[in-house]
Amino acid sequence: MAGLFDKIKKDLKKGVEEGIAVVKEGASAVSAKMGELTAEGKRQYKMFDLRAKIQNQMTELGGRAYDLLDNKKSPAADSKIKAAFVKIKNLEKQLRKLEGEKETTAPPKKKPAAKAKAAPKKTARPAAKKTTPKTAKKSPAKSKASATAKKK
Repeated sequence: MAGLFDKIKKDLKKGVEEGIAVVKEGASAVSAKMGELTAEGKRQYKMFDLRAKIQNQMTELGGRAYDLLDNKKSPAADSKIKAAFVKIKNLEKQLRKLEGEKETTAPPKKKPAAKAKAAPKKTARPAAKKTTPKTAKKSPAKSKASATAKKK
């Protein structure tokens, strides 16, 4: 009896230790995934912020161009318009760089293993009936018997 109890105690202790190891592995995997998601969230926020800044600069550029055209002046000669244009180009460059980071930093997604397609099942077909050629004439006895059966 003591041997059985010791064995159960030993197996239980081993199971608990294995369970703790699995939980630790899971926690480290979750922590790593959270770090990846946090970094991706920050990147997405930066991209959003850059898009908002580009939108604001374009709004200012459009307003400035409108004012100049309203006063019958050339927008191409205005230094503020040129500065806004350069600033927009720089913001777009930063945005493209951030958008490109996703492709280089994200590991390629693994495709699930393709299931082996089973060969199509062959359906059992009934054997073809052998028939005599239709050119053969029926005997008059058979045709008379079938005619009388139809009448009844």
